[in-house]
Amino acid sequence: MSFRFAISTALALCIAVPLLAQRPEERHEGPRANQGHIPQAPPPRRESNAKPEIEKHDSRVNSMPHVNNDHWYGHDKPNDRRYVVAHPFEHGHFEHVGPSNRYRIERFDRDRHRFWFPGGFGFEIASWDWALAADWCWDCSAEDFCIYDDPDHVGWYLLYNIHTGAYIHVQYIGT
Repeated sequence: MSFRFAISTALALCIAVPLLAQRPEERHEGPRANQGHIPQAPPPRRESNAKPEIEKHDSRVNSMPHVNNDHWYGHDKPNDRRYVVAHPFEHGHFEHVGPSNRYRIERFDRDRHRFWFPGGFGFEIASWDWALAADWCWDCSAEDFCIYDDPDHVGWYLLYNIHTGAYIHVQYIGT
């Protein structure tokens, strides 16, 4: 009986060890942020002068742009001048947006703050949002990102990190 148990245990370990040896970025893990699911697109803000909403928990305050309980926090006010674009969608409109479209980064240029999805779809990160995303795992192989139209800033998109719940502003630069 103990011989069978030993063989079964050894066989189970032989199967499990390669799975455990994978790096986390090689696993296709589900979202960790926003209670484990990808949020719907953010609603447009009603007031053009509304300040970014912050999330408050007991004695903690989180003013960073992020999604929690399907609520988008920290989004800049709609009339923020940084988002005025002379020629919105100059390189076309990226149409594969929303929670049903998950992406991995195929190529990343850290110096120019640009990245490309499979198919050559390129984006540039807003300079003021770079500090929020500089430490993201840009070269992981998992599908860790969703992209949304920015409902308050014409010509901009929101890149959502499904593992951290954070998001940043990006512009489509074409293929």
